[in-house]
Amino acid sequence: MTSHDYPRIVTPPPGPKARAIIERDAAWTSSSYIKEYPLVIAGGKGAMLEDVDGNRYIDYMAGIAVSSTGYNHPTVVAAIKEQADRFLHICGTDFYFDGFARLAERLAGLAPGSSRKRVFLSNSGTEAIEGAIKLARYHTRRSALIAFHGAFHGRSYGALSLTSSKAGQHKHFGPFLPEVFHVPYANPYRSADPIGQSLDALHDLFARHVDPTDVAAIFVEPIQGEGGYVVPPIGFLKALRDVCDRHGILLVADEVQSGVGRTGKMWACDWEGVEPDILVSAKGLGSGMPIGAFIARESVMTWGPGAHGSTYGGNPVACAAALATLDVVEAALPHIQQMGDRIQSRARALQEKYAVIGDVRGRGLMLGIEFVKDRSSKEPYPEIIDRITDRAFRKGLLLLGCGKSAFRLAPPLVLDQYDVDTGMGIFEECLQAEY
Repeated sequence: MTSHDYPRIVTPPPGPKARAIIERDAAWTSSSYIKEYPLVIAGGKGAMLEDVDGNRYIDYMAGIAVSSTGYNHPTVVAAIKEQADRFLHICGTDFYFDGFARLAERLAGLAPGSSRKRVFLSNSGTEAIEGAIKLARYHTRRSALIAFHGAFHGRSYGALSLTSSKAGQHKHFGPFLPEVFHVPYANPYRSADPIGQSLDALHDLFARHVDPTDVAAIFVEPIQGEGGYVVPPIGFLKALRDVCDRHGILLVADEVQSGVGRTGKMWACDWEGVEPDILVSAKGLGSGMPIGAFIARESVMTWGPGAHGSTYGGNPVACAAALATLDVVEAALPHIQQMGDRIQSRARALQEKYAVIGDVRGRGLMLGIEFVKDRSSKEPYPEIIDRITDRAFRKGLLLLGCGKSAFRLAPPLVLDQYDVDTGMGIFEECLQAEY
């Protein structure tokens, strides 16, 4: 295989091998699975993914921003194999091992701000959010929680109570956690005064519904993920930090999707120099291995032994993958910013040519392209997202939507100029088919 012998479509997807797997999957798996399109993965390398019929694709979604170092990164794979040869499991809640301690130390050192941190390791972002909810309530002895419209924090009960993305995610599952409130997110594309609108709603909430002295925490995505890859104006996180400091509320940054180098800095909070009280990480942390974490100021992580735990959280193999991933990502931060600027430049050029592109936004390799039926009304255009996604898949580019009518471009952080230019060329071909 040459370095760039992709994309390559040898049989229209899904091919015969893929169809057989899809049929078996459909017969036996939960009906709750979404299955965006009929992709059946066999392997990959870097930003290239290959399906079971030999088709090769440029990947712009990285398993929803999880495959941070791409497919089969040699550093990460070697770390996984080395640990697997030693032992697969010991419960980090009850016993000790080197990788667990080193990963906690590493994450504490990388977290925003100068205060000393402590770390809890989990299996996923949702579990880390659940832990952050518990810690916030335990530490403050308060019960109320605040999140934002469009937020996605996970699907277990506490996390789902904070989530405000799609009604279907809540349908028939209530009741949820009590005393959870939502206010508008600072969306500069949808508001002339996004920070002011959000803060006004927050202060109105304090005046009408919940006294701020009853609020344990405000949960915020520094860049909204599923809500549309919405980038708030600089100053939004600082304004929330000020509100929290004024009322003794904890600021919890959900960096499950935006963290671990995705934005060109280790954390999206770093773009504003804001130190949250608790930071939640997962997705790209293990390059695909199941691991999450919440990192809290030592002064906040005040619970005692047995207050929280996990049988599998901080699994030895997952910890090895995370440590290797952090090595790769830290060295790649300038590259991530460079490639992000390149994709964004190509996307803005398309925005100038095609009126259906209403907004291009993002930082690093966390980029959103929002489609609208009319730029004046900014009416969402969800139908075009489905059509372009399907065309791109059949041409060898993997895309994923978010929000009402946006694409999230979240490729592996190791993609190169060829991946950027070829992928965006395919994207334009799919867009041209609309005209």
